[in-house]
Amino acid sequence: MLMVFFMIGSLMISCFFNISWAYLYFMISVFIILLVFYLYSEIMLFGSLLFEIFGLDLLSSMLIMLSFFIMLLMMLASVNVCETKNEFSFLMSVLCLGLFLLLSFMFLDLMMFFICFESSLIPIFILVVGYGYQPERIQAGIYLIFYTMFGSFPLLLSLFSMYWKFFSWMMMYSFLMNNMMSNLLMILGSFLAFLVKLPMYMIHLWLPKAHVEAPVAGSMILAGVLLKLGGYGIMRLMIYFNEVLLMISKYFFSISLIGSLIVGMICLKQGDLKSLVAYSSVSHMGLVICGLFSFCYVGWVGVIFMMVGHGLCSSGLFCLVNINYERLMSRSIFLGSGMMLILPSLTMWWFLFSVINMSAPPSLNLLGEIFILFGMVSWNMVSLIGFMFISFLSCGYSLYMYSLSQHGGGSGAYVNMLDVSVSEYSLMFFHLVPLCTFF
Repeated sequence: MLMVFFMIGSLMISCFFNISWAYLYFMISVFIILLVFYLYSEIMLFGSLLFEIFGLDLLSSMLIMLSFFIMLLMMLASVNVCETKNEFSFLMSVLCLGLFLLLSFMFLDLMMFFICFESSLIPIFILVVGYGYQPERIQAGIYLIFYTMFGSFPLLLSLFSMYWKFFSWMMMYSFLMNNMMSNLLMILGSFLAFLVKLPMYMIHLWLPKAHVEAPVAGSMILAGVLLKLGGYGIMRLMIYFNEVLLMISKYFFSISLIGSLIVGMICLKQGDLKSLVAYSSVSHMGLVICGLFSFCYVGWVGVIFMMVGHGLCSSGLFCLVNINYERLMSRSIFLGSGMMLILPSLTMWWFLFSVINMSAPPSLNLLGEIFILFGMVSWNMVSLIGFMFISFLSCGYSLYMYSLSQHGGGSGAYVNMLDVSVSEYSLMFFHLVPLCTFF
């Protein structure tokens, strides 16, 4: 809670002394990252104590660090947004989003977790609808709210049912429902909220729409952190419902495996760069669901690596798409072809993030996919065939994205465009370093 008080106190100081909002947010984020990193280093010695006081363990501390690191990069990527639109409301939305994410990863009380889990949608909705580029952003915002709201309604009913039986919302009491077969529908409803947020295939339609219409900051936080909230919720609750979930895991596993294959093929026919990156996120999250429902420790380790690696890689790809869009005013792969002739210095970054997106070494994505593969094979050997096709399609659409955007004839109308700035190079560098350093 010290972090929450620090954020509120900093806001009050900035209002009285007129400190720059961007500088303020930078200082808050650095403080929180350093504090969580310190607590993370102490977990091995005082793990149970930290979990009881702060709700911190290895999983939550890694995701908190990822959240605020991505938000720092969001501020760096959103200079043009702050200059052209209301800077105050934008920074307040980002601050509120950071607060809700921090509390979501720290609360052990299920009702408080649910409140913060759902409240994080409000700043995202403001970013998509208020700072999007096209009129279709209204439809994207409606999809975002209705999919996630209706998916979370069964979870709310399950929480009230749990409180009615046990008079507590603490996660540790939820294991008492594990042996009650009458609670099967309630347990399925609880996990639906997290599967919509990941999202699982068939309930994923809100994600491409939200990504395409959101500004670069919205896309970065959606892909980098909000999708991970779904995986975090599943990992937190799955421990208590393992007996029931073991019986139905094959359905989730099969839907996600087949869905990843289908979405991989959808990626190959996309003409919009942002839409392609968004659908590739759905494909990768299908592998995450397979790793989760493999009920294997190695698979879960792979899920953590995959969530962190995908958060950084997809955020970097959205930044690259935005750099192109600010110069071409188009996200079309075909209209923006031949960028190597116009911005050759940016081609290296496109190549690096494209190969990381296909899980090439040295990257966290490769580690994650290897561990997830072990988990999938321990669950069922036949899943190896599906994994091979998913990896092949991942390579296919990553190369398709790189080759069509960078090679080709290009257009003479774009010869006099602005060169890449130092801040944009810094943005890509800070995305790349954690991806390859922790390998």
